[in-house]
Amino acid sequence: MRAVIQRVKTASVTVNGAIVSEIGQGLCVLIGINQEDTEADADFIAKKLTTLKLWPDSNGKDWKLNVKDAGFDILSVSQFTLYAQTSKGAKPDFHLAMKSADSFPFYQAFLEKLRILHAADKVKDGQFGAMMDVGLVNDGPVTILLDSRDK
Repeated sequence: MRAVIQRVKTASVTVNGAIVSEIGQGLCVLIGINQEDTEADADFIAKKLTTLKLWPDSNGKDWKLNVKDAGFDILSVSQFTLYAQTSKGAKPDFHLAMKSADSFPFYQAFLEKLRILHAADKVKDGQFGAMMDVGLVNDGPVTILLDSRDK
């Protein structure tokens, strides 16, 4: 699995002109699922998302609080394009991404892991398979890339 983590002040997902999900301060995370990913990959990414210390503490000391400690939200957006291969020509190849029929239940199980590790009401998502407009206000900016193969 791959995750692009962005610390945000706000984030939202809009589909066909209607907001389907939005958060205040927290993390906006783009999630890519590889065709070879297993539950262990989802566990790794979910744990990292909820434990990375990305905010200052009450004394202003940087990199002390994670999303859970701070009580912030997570907006997760499924993004198969994170597995684009561009080495051959100009057209991206997405064959490394898990097929939609398999990735939907995998992604739903991943979201459930996040809800258990963090808090169910603090974890939002986009609309799987839809053309989404993702809007956000970066906080920092702080952007971190995770890949479960790097564990």
